[in-house]
Formats: sequence, C-alpha cells, structure tokens
Amino acid sequence: MSDFEEKVREALASPQNQGELADADAVGTVGSPDCGDMLRMWLKFTEKDGKRVIDRASFQSFGCQTAIAVASMATELLKGKTAEEARELSANELTGDLGPLPPMKIHCGQLVEGALKNALDQTSTPAPATAPVGNTLSQEMQKPAGKIRIVPID
Repeated sequence: MSDFEEKVREALASPQNQGELADADAVGTVGSPDCGDMLRMWLKFTEKDGKRVIDRASFQSFGCQTAIAVASMATELLKGKTAEEARELSANELTGDLGPLPPMKIHCGQLVEGALKNALDQTSTPAPATAPVGNTLSQEMQKPAGKIRIVPID
C-alpha cells in the first residue's frame, strides 16, 4: 500500500466535519448525478479580530473515497480563513496532509475546490438567515437525471 493510500485510509477511518451544517451562512454544490460524483460544502462564519472568518465547514459527498478524504482535510484547513484566503486555495492545497493527488484522482481535489468556490460565491450576496438552503445532497441524487435514478433502500 502506498503512503497516499494509507493517508486516505486514515482520513476515511475518522472523517472530519461530515454532514449538514444547519445554520450555515453559505452552501456550495458541484457535480452531477449523471456522473455520480457530487459534493456539497457548508460554511459558517464568525467575527475574529475584526475579520469575518470561517468558523466551521462541513461536507457531504457522493463520490470516491479520495473525494471524501480531501473534503475532510479541506474542512479542517478552512477554519480561521477569510473568504478571500479560502478562495485563493488551490485544489492541491486543499488536500492537506494527503499531499499531491495521483493523476487519476486530481478530479477529487477539483470537486472539493468547486464546492468551496460555489459556497464562497454565496457569501458575496448573503441571503437572509431564514432563506432555505435547498435539498440535501441525498435528495438531489434521487432526482431523475437522464435515464438513471438513484433510490435509497430503507
């Protein structure tokens, strides 16, 4: 097993910040049920030293193990960063302790980066605190998308 695979396995054994963040200030989603990879990221901001910084970040992912591991790392890296600092982070930087992704897994970092930037785009025009954040990622996956429909089994 490679060092990268071991780090992914460790991240998956105890993923950080997985799940919806009910009081989020921003929510970003990327991906498509058509291809199967989707990721949603929630961001909650707070005031610290006169700056608005990310206090908490969480995610939901329908994708491969690497996407889950990268999202877990990224949500930890985002804490304490301003929206501007977070926007500057590249997909490679969001991998944290996982290090560089193998060529066939680069899209996993890009998926996380896309969800983050989509969420940050929501912060430029903040919605009222009572605005609904939309369907959960699971509900989005269940919508008919072309000829494929995903239905959860109870």
